[in-house]
Amino acid sequence: MFVRSTMKPVYQCFVASTEQTVKKALELMNEKDIQAMPVINKQGIFCGMVSKQGIYKASFYEDKEQSKFLEDTTVKEIMTHEDLYITEDDVFENTLKSFKAFPILAVVNQDKKFIGIVSRFDVIEQFESTFGKKKTGLRISFTSEESSGRFARLADIMKHLHVNIISITTFDETDKLARRIVLKVDEGVNVDKLKRKLERAGFRVLDIKKV
Repeated sequence: MFVRSTMKPVYQCFVASTEQTVKKALELMNEKDIQAMPVINKQGIFCGMVSKQGIYKASFYEDKEQSKFLEDTTVKEIMTHEDLYITEDDVFENTLKSFKAFPILAVVNQDKKFIGIVSRFDVIEQFESTFGKKKTGLRISFTSEESSGRFARLADIMKHLHVNIISITTFDETDKLARRIVLKVDEGVNVDKLKRKLERAGFRVLDIKKV
């Protein structure tokens, strides 16, 4: 999955301009109930980020009275994270590490022109989709050894039992020779029969629950 399929396009984004006062940027963030915005120049080029936290931090270290600081300081003077961007052609997974430090990530084209954002909320929605959270079903957690053909065996079992798969996700186990698989299927499946077939095929079933 690529960033372009999950990002909010520019016309849905709130942005600050480099020459805008900090006061105006803060008023917009308060009005729209957001914590941060991309900063762009007159040509629409991404220049950095401005955030409520960054504004409060900058004002703390200024000698000016707070209201004067907000009115006299431009966004360009306090913006940060000039390198916090990604392109629409990057894979979605590349966004994950960036959200440890900031709630939004700018999306730019090859000329660094701002074209949208990806937010932490967008990431959470994608994870909910990955785990099939919006549809009720049976969640089956099991482990498998790291060997070729294990997913072919799993597919054969699902086909034989006419199981409809809602989602499937895999994780590394502590034991590097094993892999944990979380499968979500429709509720109509015969649970005991499915469990027996999985175990006969070499999978170790850990947990089955309705979610």
